[in-house]
Amino acid sequence: MDAKVESLYREIYSDLSVDATENQKVIGFFNSINPPPDKIVWLRATAFRIGCEFLSEENKDANVALLRCINVIVHNIENTLLTPRDVGVDKDAFDEDSAKQLEEKDTEILTDGKVDQEESIELINFFKQVKIPSEKLTWARATAFKQAVDFLSSDEDSKASNISLLRGVNVIIHFLEQTCYLPKPYVLQAEPEPSISVKSIGLNSSIEKAIQHLWDLDMNRANPGQDYVINVQQGKKPYHRGDSASAPLFTSVKREILRRKTYSTFIALLDNYEAKTGVSERISNTERREVSQFLDAIMETAPMQFCHKYLHANAKDIPQSKSEFKKLLHSIWFSMYHRSRCNRADSSGFEHVFVGEIKNGEISGFHNWIQFYIEEKKGNVDYLGYIKPRSRSDAQTDHDDYLLTCQFEWNGVLKKVGTMFLGVSPEFEMALYTLCFLMGNEENCVDLKTGDEVFEMKIKCFSMARGKIGTSFPEVVHHYDS
Repeated sequence: MDAKVESLYREIYSDLSVDATENQKVIGFFNSINPPPDKIVWLRATAFRIGCEFLSEENKDANVALLRCINVIVHNIENTLLTPRDVGVDKDAFDEDSAKQLEEKDTEILTDGKVDQEESIELINFFKQVKIPSEKLTWARATAFKQAVDFLSSDEDSKASNISLLRGVNVIIHFLEQTCYLPKPYVLQAEPEPSISVKSIGLNSSIEKAIQHLWDLDMNRANPGQDYVINVQQGKKPYHRGDSASAPLFTSVKREILRRKTYSTFIALLDNYEAKTGVSERISNTERREVSQFLDAIMETAPMQFCHKYLHANAKDIPQSKSEFKKLLHSIWFSMYHRSRCNRADSSGFEHVFVGEIKNGEISGFHNWIQFYIEEKKGNVDYLGYIKPRSRSDAQTDHDDYLLTCQFEWNGVLKKVGTMFLGVSPEFEMALYTLCFLMGNEENCVDLKTGDEVFEMKIKCFSMARGKIGTSFPEVVHHYDS
């Protein structure tokens, strides 16, 4: 989807004008891609980023036209994908003094084009205090663009200053949208195709096609080399001890990726658990709310909604209502049970798979790239190198693979072999493992195409405590170029 969005924006900006036909094309495009709420910020920010490519160094009129084009795209994002918050005031409450305050605030921000954390908080509080009614939101956004025209530069360093200016406008609109809009409820439009049903093609083929469809639906996936950078370094055999990687696995991860709603609510859960098995887990009310917020967030995404639809159509006893399905997710992922012999509730499926546990001096679980990145950044994880492919004919492990089998230490405890997806969203993994657990076998053979590469793998799922997820993880069998 990302490439299609960027291509459309470049097409719109190419002649620095948007006629009625192009405007309808943009609206139709946003409706057709049906992005999840977490992707809306990226859509708007990308409109500005691509716009920077078309800034003229000396033609101010061309840059004014460009601002109009960006305004049209942002306008259609807001009208198509967002809905105004109810601020409790009508349009008459927004008088000339309010309008003047808004214009002055825009001018203040655009004067230097830079917004630090303190100014960001001030801007958020400003929009909350001004209380812009829904009828004035289009005017408020357009005003930021109008004010920007006065700051367009045409001197020798105009490109750099005008890029800074566009960033300033983007910041204003970002906080305007954050405080004055809500994403429209996300609904996956398409039903699972009958051609991929278990009845039509059998269980194994059906699950493989469903998993590929989940991958294709994951618009929230981070892009290697852009949103995050890894350094795989040297490979090793599982039985080889020692460090084959002097540097961390993760070189960088963009902070804005981790701020997306499904990512941030996922991250909020990671510090809720004791790593050692045998230690009772005590769940506070705050932690219960965090679980509920995470489940609410992922249920507003295409992978989880497809997972729900697919399971309801093909598996037994899967509730049709979203609220009941959420209860089922809570039961299989977050219900506590005892993994050790102490008869204490010391584990859950979520803790084991995504957070990781230490049992009998070994790491079990810990199959998530976000947890790996966070723990590595804290200094708790030491990446020891990737595990070499089983066959010489396999593709080489490199920085843009979406699966990695590696060896690492966590808090001084060794995991000889562990496989994790890289860059995928929390909702993708939750949907993948839920689908396999509730529908599949203990081993589910899948050929997953991740772009130019294919991973032949097994998705393994094992239950514990009468229908709860004990573990679930990928195991790569072969990896080759498609």
